[in-house]
Amino acid sequence: MTERSIERIGFIGLGIMGRSMAANLLKAGFEVTVWNRTAARMQPLLDMGARGASSPRGAAEASDAVITMVTDSPDVEAVLFGDDGAIHGARPGAVVIDMSTISPERTRRMAARLAEHQVAMLDAPVTGGDVGARDGTLSIMVGGDEQVFERCLPLFRAMGRHIVHVGPHGAGQTVKLCNQVIVALHLLAMGEGLAFAAKAGVDLEKMLSVVQKGAAGSWALDNLAPRVLRGDYAPGFMVRLQQKDLRLALEAAAELDLPLVGTSLVQQLLRSVQAHGGDEDGTQAIVTALERLGNFRLDDVGRTRERRR
Repeated sequence: MTERSIERIGFIGLGIMGRSMAANLLKAGFEVTVWNRTAARMQPLLDMGARGASSPRGAAEASDAVITMVTDSPDVEAVLFGDDGAIHGARPGAVVIDMSTISPERTRRMAARLAEHQVAMLDAPVTGGDVGARDGTLSIMVGGDEQVFERCLPLFRAMGRHIVHVGPHGAGQTVKLCNQVIVALHLLAMGEGLAFAAKAGVDLEKMLSVVQKGAAGSWALDNLAPRVLRGDYAPGFMVRLQQKDLRLALEAAAELDLPLVGTSLVQQLLRSVQAHGGDEDGTQAIVTALERLGNFRLDDVGRTRERRR
């Protein structure tokens, strides 16, 4: 496989995370060509100096590496292998870097298919949320050939702070699903702690200020609990996307005959959020499911806030 220096990046998928990641690549001096299914989302990147492509194929034709940041396994397969997919424009020696969160097994199959065209693949999902994407401080877990990983380090460093090669194809996605399992349980812990304090009549701000500094401290407490106290259920990370990730984790665990009891419980609680119209809410909306179960509202401890319903 012919190695190419990586200077030109094709970026496919400009959602909450992708648009900030592509912007950081531009700021780092890479030539970036963008494509998004909803073309209007390309405009802020074009205003920053990116080039626009009319298809994933066009993005690949203009690039040494193609980054995909889309929703699920079928979406990655579509932008790579569809009628106008990136595979039809990628040249031998190019690299496809999938930074979505998808199935580890389907990742391995896609890597094998790309290798038939002398195109390397890395699975490099991220964690750190919308703030990490904006600030270029994402954690990036990378699966694939280590030499390809080393070639791609400069572009990873433009988007993240903690970058680790975790193993062969699919390992990045597996580690990301481990992350999502842990995140899910932290969500539940945050929600139940707030629920307990509210129902007991404790001042939530004071409770939070104390437990954040001790053994119970977590990213969820630092970043999501304050949003809950403000009545802010806007995403960071949408409930429907968290549910997709938990589905992937539970499917992979089933293949291993591994019960994930807590993960399953969080999935069901978030399903209640979805049933009440919360698909697009941030994952901190798990608190609303606990409010319904416990027949209380966080407002009852004396705060006032607007609730989105």
